[in-house]
Amino acid sequence: MNKPTIKPAFIPNLVCNIFGHKYEVSRKVTYHVKEYQCANCKKQMTTNSNGNLIPLTPKFERINSVLERIYNRKVMRLQEKSYASSIN
Repeated sequence: MNKPTIKPAFIPNLVCNIFGHKYEVSRKVTYHVKEYQCANCKKQMTTNSNGNLIPLTPKFERINSVLERIYNRKVMRLQEKSYASSIN
């Protein structure tokens, strides 16, 4: 007789199905765009242009990476500009 085994991934999914996901910020892309991951089942979400949570697909991963790179360059440029104006 074979006893059915419970897979370890079943328990976190069960907890999320009953109580809902416990999302934590896993990455800050910009000031208003963040990526989230559930602490229990490791499901990943991100914010869209309207601020709603949507699943993090490969397409949105690429979009967030490009957006983060553009945002970081902008911040660096503004910091250099403010530093240069404070010296004069």
